[in-house]
Amino acid sequence: MYQLSFEVGMEVFGISRTFPREEVYSLTDQIRRSSRSVSGNLAEAWRKRRYPKSFVSKLSDVEGEAAETQVWLDYALACDYISEEQHAPLFKKYDSILGMTVTMITNHDKWTL
Repeated sequence: MYQLSFEVGMEVFGISRTFPREEVYSLTDQIRRSSRSVSGNLAEAWRKRRYPKSFVSKLSDVEGEAAETQVWLDYALACDYISEEQHAPLFKKYDSILGMTVTMITNHDKWTL
């Protein structure tokens, strides 16, 4: 999951480079921050797996950031900054990340030390 979250974060960064200049301090900044935060929080969760509550808490952050990134992708689509052909696969990858994250939260005892 970490690899996927890193890869899709880089894809989001790539498309965000094409956003209008006036979005630099709003949509561009927000989507870059949330998309990068997914893999960052996942790495932190993994390092906290000795402590089940901390592990689940960081995974909840992963879930929140992935969902937030989907919202920013929706805004980028609605503002015509990206096409449906760009939006759909990215949104689907975040759906996969969300599914894996929920599974890890639900079955955290399989992942904690």
